[in-house]
Amino acid sequence: MDLEYPDDLKYLDSHEYVRLDGDIATIGISAFAVDQLGDIVFLELPEIGDALEIETSFGSIESVKAVEDLNPPVSGTVTDRNEDMIESPELIAEDPYGEGWLLKVRVNDPDEDFGEVMSADEYRAQLEGDDA
Repeated sequence: MDLEYPDDLKYLDSHEYVRLDGDIATIGISAFAVDQLGDIVFLELPEIGDALEIETSFGSIESVKAVEDLNPPVSGTVTDRNEDMIESPELIAEDPYGEGWLLKVRVNDPDEDFGEVMSADEYRAQLEGDDA
């Protein structure tokens, strides 16, 4: 399958992505993660107003195959969460980079190092290395 990895996003090696627009970061999971998980059956996300910190899990996603922790690529405060995905997590697979976003976060410092994020090209190269 030919999976997409939009160039305007940054990716974690745990397959979350981030799109920064000013000081608001939109966080979701990559098409690769959706493909690997299979049928997604449950999504646990933090509440609006909760603080996120890099390297600290903020929730989990469950499929018929596995339960995976979700990791934030940025530190900040949750300003919105995608209630539609919580109610119908299988919809993430239809549009992971658009309607399938998980959280919006007001970033503590938009100029901060985002931890271990990769460009789309770096992420693609890592995935191709994993498949080899």
